[in-house]
Amino acid sequence: MTIWEMLAVLAAGVGAGTINTIVGSGTLITFPVLLATGLPPVTATVSNALGLIPGSISGAIGYRAELTGQRDRILRLAVAAALGGLGGAVLLTVLPSTAFETIVPVLVALALVLVVLQPRITRAVQARRERDGRTDTTRHGGPLLFAGLLLASVYGGYFTAAQGIVYLSLMGMLLDDTLQRLNAAKNILAAVVNTIAALFFVFAAHFDWTAVALIAVGSTIGGQIGARVGRRLPPKVLRTLIVVIGSAAILQLVTR
Repeated sequence: MTIWEMLAVLAAGVGAGTINTIVGSGTLITFPVLLATGLPPVTATVSNALGLIPGSISGAIGYRAELTGQRDRILRLAVAAALGGLGGAVLLTVLPSTAFETIVPVLVALALVLVVLQPRITRAVQARRERDGRTDTTRHGGPLLFAGLLLASVYGGYFTAAQGIVYLSLMGMLLDDTLQRLNAAKNILAAVVNTIAALFFVFAAHFDWTAVALIAVGSTIGGQIGARVGRRLPPKVLRTLIVVIGSAAILQLVTR
């Protein structure tokens, strides 16, 4: 890489770390930049996954206050994230790079619809659970959330773009909690997926250490920025931001 390309990758890492912590979809910033430096698509994807791990951890630390009381929930859902992330990483090494191009925009669009409708859906689900006398699933989401996050994590291990939006839509629909606390949990789950996928990639795929290091430094800085900004956003503003960024993600995925 030239010095200018290195600076571009570093800046993309900062942007990705910031957006990933607040919403998700930071890969849509780093991935095109890595391709522009001449990296092959799979190498760029693997390098990006490795580099974003510190950013996910940084964002999770920034949201540590919102993580209070979520230990059991996150431990349960992290199992789904780990299994799905490993599955997605394996698929990346055996499937053609265009395999998910058709389904991904549809998946993100559905996630955005769920984010918009989340308050209404949550009220309806909660009312039904109260009628049935069931409360445990409101804390952990039950098997439906586990299965949904497992599938979303397969996608996350494969490409990662907009996986945070999918996580937020699923958790918002099936968990009785604030959007900020769910966002904090999302950051932990994203870190789990990236870490599991990265451990597999270290032994099974090619990556560029320069790109990894630059994105790691940038995303770590961005994670702290994202936490400071994101934690101050009211739920309506945060939900609007999710929809705006998600719509941009769909546009980029369709036209890429």
